[in-house]
Amino acid sequence: MLKAAIVGLGGWGQILVNSVQGKSDAIQFTAGVTRTPPKAQDFADKHGFPLDNDYDAALSDPDIDAIVLATPHQQHADQIISAAAAGKHIFVEKPFTMTKESAEAAVAAAKDADRVLALGHNRRFLPSVLELKKRLAAEALGTILHIETNFSGASGLRFHPDNWRSNRRESPAGGMGAMGIHMVDMMINLCGPMTEARTISTRRAVEIDIDDTTSILFRFANGMTGYLGTLAATVPTQRIEIFGSKGSIEIRGELSFTHRPIDGTVEPIDYPKFDKEEAELEAFAAACAGGPVYPLPTDEAIHGIAVFEAIVESALSDKPVKIA
Repeated sequence: MLKAAIVGLGGWGQILVNSVQGKSDAIQFTAGVTRTPPKAQDFADKHGFPLDNDYDAALSDPDIDAIVLATPHQQHADQIISAAAAGKHIFVEKPFTMTKESAEAAVAAAKDADRVLALGHNRRFLPSVLELKKRLAAEALGTILHIETNFSGASGLRFHPDNWRSNRRESPAGGMGAMGIHMVDMMINLCGPMTEARTISTRRAVEIDIDDTTSILFRFANGMTGYLGTLAATVPTQRIEIFGSKGSIEIRGELSFTHRPIDGTVEPIDYPKFDKEEAELEAFAAACAGGPVYPLPTDEAIHGIAVFEAIVESALSDKPVKIA
């Protein structure tokens, strides 16, 4: 069993722990690191691991095999590099890093140390997404023309000014870091690399100084186009739809799948509830144990951050930006 330290015990760090602790035979959290231990002490006691605020102590602990990072975005690159140097496998929440250059440095550090580096884009594990990939591979939609995505919510209306996500450095282009980055990964996963981004991003309703309304148009290397909307001041929304010369396939939320052929009968599939956090952490543990490679290649993780960087640059310049 992989013994891991959870670093960052805010809301999302606790979700990761809850998904596997006491349930999984593949991974167990045996330590926790957080900036404010008293706030998470009851949670750590409940799940049976000691808690500290010293990241270096976790890195030097020989009984810890892996580090799971649920920390602010700006910290990821340095934390990954330090963990790799300490001989730990690394699972990191999205966004991977904030720049392509730092993403490349993080990947190089893990590769040089021969450690697994896994990025937490958990939607790759959803049965609905796996079915969509299968149908795309079978050319069920013919020539792919366009992909539309939206990942939105109301979190911007709830953020306190002291919350780290209320800082534009951590949340450039509004909801991109918290939500939209997942749809960037879905586009890469389903349709391949992108070559250009054109962003409009503005603040309409939130009181904190971040954008809440962001729209992006993309060009893909294969010639198709794409759209991503991410709003931080509206009802929760998740949607992916791919349009092709033979029809479209849409996923709403995570469980509702609909194939609409031009010629034929509409096919809806409703999937049962699925724990995507458990799936990603167990896939990480399996990769660390020498099993199947984690199903998000590091070159795609780097490309996702190159896209993110281009989105932010385009929002600032109000011009299309080529994706390196």
